Amino acid sequence: PPGTDFTAVLQAQLKAKGYDVVIVNAGVSGDTTAGGIARLDWAMSDDVAGVIVELGSNDALRGLSVEETRKNLDLMLVKLKARRVVVLFTGMKAPRNLGPEYVQAFDAVYPELATKHGVLFYPFFLEGVAANLKLNQADGIHPNEAGTKVIVKGILPYAEKLLTGIKSKAAPA
Repeated sequence: PPGTDFTAVLQAQLKAKGYDVVIVNAGVSGDTTAGGIARLDWAMSDDVAGVIVELGSNDALRGLSVEETRKNLDLMLVKLKARRVVVLFTGMKAPRNLGPEYVQAFDAVYPELATKHGVLFYPFFLEGVAANLKLNQADGIHPNEAGTKVIVKGILPYAEKLLTGIKSKAAPA
């Protein structure tokens, strides 16, 4: 239901902690990293100070090339760095039924890119929610309202670090 999605819940939690933030959901349901990079430039307004990059799960669900996923996420982080935007990069994990080689390669992309680009990194966006039927919708993949609350609780300290990074970047030297 409206107001129970990730961005709305995260914004409400941050506001409850005294942060004056507006979080805009620039995601598209079912999007891949290719779709994300294709619309990055037009999705970003000049007043965006920070971005949470959470893409890649649909790449893995479709069994898309790990190298293509890596290339798209790498380019996205390069573009965000060029815009001088503070980034919180969230990791994803491949479904375990795709085989050990794919899983190992896919799961390694996120920490490698976080290190390469020196961005704030939350290792697994769906921590505590993935594969938990009580925390997912009937499809077993997308978090329900309770699952979203678990995700926000886990990522909240990282979102606060993101805001601290934005504030320190804006402070005069």
